[in-house]
Amino acid sequence: MAHGKRFRQQYGKIQRDRAYPSAEAIALIKETASAKFDETVELHVLLGVNVRHADEQLRGTLALPHGLGKDITIAVFAQGQQARDAEAAGADHVGADDLAKKVEEGWTDFDVAIATPDMMPTVGRLGRVLGPQGKMPNPKVGTVTDDVEKAVADSKSGKVEYRTDRQAIVHMAIGKASFEADKLLENYQAVMEEILRAKPSSAKGRYIISATLATTMGPGIRVDAGAKADRDGRAEAASSSDENAAEPATV
Repeated sequence: MAHGKRFRQQYGKIQRDRAYPSAEAIALIKETASAKFDETVELHVLLGVNVRHADEQLRGTLALPHGLGKDITIAVFAQGQQARDAEAAGADHVGADDLAKKVEEGWTDFDVAIATPDMMPTVGRLGRVLGPQGKMPNPKVGTVTDDVEKAVADSKSGKVEYRTDRQAIVHMAIGKASFEADKLLENYQAVMEEILRAKPSSAKGRYIISATLATTMGPGIRVDAGAKADRDGRAEAASSSDENAAEPATV
């Protein structure tokens, strides 16, 4: 794929054979974000898990310390009092069969979908639309619940979902390029700590293979995933175990 002059200029600032300590990687991310809009900062983590085994797939949620820097649009599938509760909590789109029909026709202009358990027979039919976009409500991450008020409040406050894809990669947005460096660093650390916490007990060998940061329009920057930056941005060894040692690789 051919890249423009702006991309090539930013690409030239990065040492491709180096995995940077997280604080340096964040500084480079801010330096290489040169688009005319506020680019999203993305984190891509390649894991040494076999996603063909259900017990080695990662899926969960976490609240980023400084949010994503964007308004989260929420659709709630609910009826009666729960629908009214969702509206009161700030949900952007609330409905039942009418909302499901709209989605079935291809409308997905929202970031998070929440459903009450009684609506799942209807929402289940939307899997072919919502599944590929990662928006299908799921009880494991709290988006199928009777407590719609809490679910809406959590999502609005910056709670985000993560999961491994078919290549065992976790793709996540961790903020905006306009964020202060220390806030991006803390969001990055929160994600990495959560991924370490969620390590499947059945996973064998090296767990975190690589981590790469990038902006929407910028080049990827490899992060030393075998080092853990403290809150001041100093790098320290995360573990002396070879199982968690990182092997630089491009995600």
